[in-house]
Amino acid sequence: MFNLITVAVMMTSLSALLLGKLLASQKVGFLPFVLSLPPVMIWMAASIFVYASIAHHPNSRTAHYNKWAGYRFYGVMGSLVVIGPAIYGLLDGWRGLMLVLGLAVTIIVPWALFDIFKAAREPWQDMTVEVENNE
Repeated sequence: MFNLITVAVMMTSLSALLLGKLLASQKVGFLPFVLSLPPVMIWMAASIFVYASIAHHPNSRTAHYNKWAGYRFYGVMGSLVVIGPAIYGLLDGWRGLMLVLGLAVTIIVPWALFDIFKAAREPWQDMTVEVENNE
């Protein structure tokens, strides 16, 4: 689930950036920025709850895929906080934002799609979880 939503959000954000660039005129130069960042920011906040809800799943393979999806997403986003301003400063305006977001999409999306493909090939089985009643 973490990988699926991450791919959807990253592609939505990149599409919004490109759409904003097409729609923006010289007077509304901030439009690509305004359109592209909210999906990533909202997913950054919501992903914490998704990650935490799956982190202690009884199936160890589910927890494994979730853990690596989180490492990948949070690692790339965290490193872009550090190197993103330098990249954005090199290329002024939307080109810098395009490079930063494009770098994130280039790293995250193929790896996440590979994880989704790999998880689909695994022999998943239904499991029953018994809960003890302590009353």
